[in-house]
Amino acid sequence: MSRAASPTTGKPYGVQRVCTTCQFPRSTLYAQEQRAAAPERSHAKRGPKPAHSDEQLLDLVRADLKESPFSGEGHRKVWARLKYGCGVAVSRKRVLRLMREHNLLSPHRHPHVPPSEHKGTITTQEPNAMWGVDGTKVFTVEEGYAWVFTAMEHWNAECMGWHVTKKGDRFAALEPVAQGVLAQFGQVGPDAARGLALRMDHGTQYLSGHFQNQLTFWGIAPSFAFLEQPQTNGVAERFFRTLKEQVIYGRTFRTIAEVRQAVGEFVERYNRQWRIEKNGFLSPFQMRDAWALKAAA
Repeated sequence: MSRAASPTTGKPYGVQRVCTTCQFPRSTLYAQEQRAAAPERSHAKRGPKPAHSDEQLLDLVRADLKESPFSGEGHRKVWARLKYGCGVAVSRKRVLRLMREHNLLSPHRHPHVPPSEHKGTITTQEPNAMWGVDGTKVFTVEEGYAWVFTAMEHWNAECMGWHVTKKGDRFAALEPVAQGVLAQFGQVGPDAARGLALRMDHGTQYLSGHFQNQLTFWGIAPSFAFLEQPQTNGVAERFFRTLKEQVIYGRTFRTIAEVRQAVGEFVERYNRQWRIEKNGFLSPFQMRDAWALKAAA
């Protein structure tokens, strides 16, 4: 009740009248009185107690980062390895909070991307429906630039084939595709890969008559990315970004042979251990193994 008294009755004003006059909810008033009467009330979070304290979880995060064969990874991959690889029951947001508080996050990229009507996402529901090819150059001290070509599976982001060479011509660009066709279809004869589509940009290697004729020989349908929109071949572009961040940037190569060794070692680690969100945080090889088990069931 109010401490002020009514001049008419001499009695204190009631709570309801005071709250109505002041336009103040009575429920709020009662809640404040309850909090004031119980100052020692615990502010612990509701719900079950986590299996690991923040200190224990932080040790697990640091151990995971130390043991990982990759560098500069974000919280998603750390969380995925802890949850699916180690069986640690923890939310992704909690891992993000701890990594942020202790400066364990990799630097964020904020590239300027012009608006596009295409979302840059091509999804396939089964393997060997569409691959993507691309190439990039890496500088060496003694031999100049080396070309790196790859063929990527859109379904699980697996590297199907790769080739490192001095001369980046149509024959070099075709080599990763030949590797993938032989591995997946068991031969490189006529119509060996019929039903497969190949996503590519408008580079001279891919537009050449020899490259296109070889695709026709294998029964592969060409699929060209939109002009000046590399995101429409996103799986190949994304792989090269990962390759450069993990292997190329900050490293000096003296010879093309050194580049070839580094790329080969990374492709092996990537296919076996690189967890990909669209795969349900399975690596490309794990995704393919799961598909094979499902098909055999």
